[in-house]
Amino acid sequence: MKFHKEGYATLMIAILLSLSLLSLAYFVLDQVMFAKPIAILLSAFVLIVVLQFFRNPSRHMLIMNDGLIAPADGKVVVIEEVTDQEYFKKPVRQISIFMSPTNVHINWYPLSGEVIYSKYHKGKYLVAWDPKSSTDNERHSVVVRHPEHGEILIKQIAGAVARRIVNYAKVGEQVEQGEELGFIKFGSRVDLLIPLEVSVDVVLEQISSGGQTIIGTFKK
Repeated sequence: MKFHKEGYATLMIAILLSLSLLSLAYFVLDQVMFAKPIAILLSAFVLIVVLQFFRNPSRHMLIMNDGLIAPADGKVVVIEEVTDQEYFKKPVRQISIFMSPTNVHINWYPLSGEVIYSKYHKGKYLVAWDPKSSTDNERHSVVVRHPEHGEILIKQIAGAVARRIVNYAKVGEQVEQGEELGFIKFGSRVDLLIPLEVSVDVVLEQISSGGQTIIGTFKK
């Protein structure tokens, strides 16, 4: 299991915190009952949480020219028609994937194409399952244009716990399906806004695997 680069700084802080706890227990509170085992347990807990959150598992990415793959691990919590006010200015299909703190938090491009729009929005930190989080929360929106299938919008959304969105998109660059789009630290959600004519291949409450679950299929 690999460790994601976005977790390096957090891991160093966790290690320093753990060493501080152990030093306190062994050199200052060494006569206090249960100080050492408590320090060991807390240190182990902190390190395990950080390591599992920033894990970067190797996986075989599904590549399909006529389909959209999941941009994130998590649970499908929204499948509905909405009117997008940010970019499309018309009705589109929204598919939202909620990422819990136990999920891998890397985000991937659902299809190949050119990045034609990338914009960060400041906002609130409502819980990620709140419908208003799509438009009111801190978020980063990216539009990718496929030469055959048109445009889709991927929206990384911060939640009540997630306060750090990392986005790698650059307008004008060509990206590949399954390539890393970014990372959201400590739980949130990703919205996909796609044309209404795209056939949806997931259902509500379905567990998605980023880069492997087929979200939708373009009609031929």
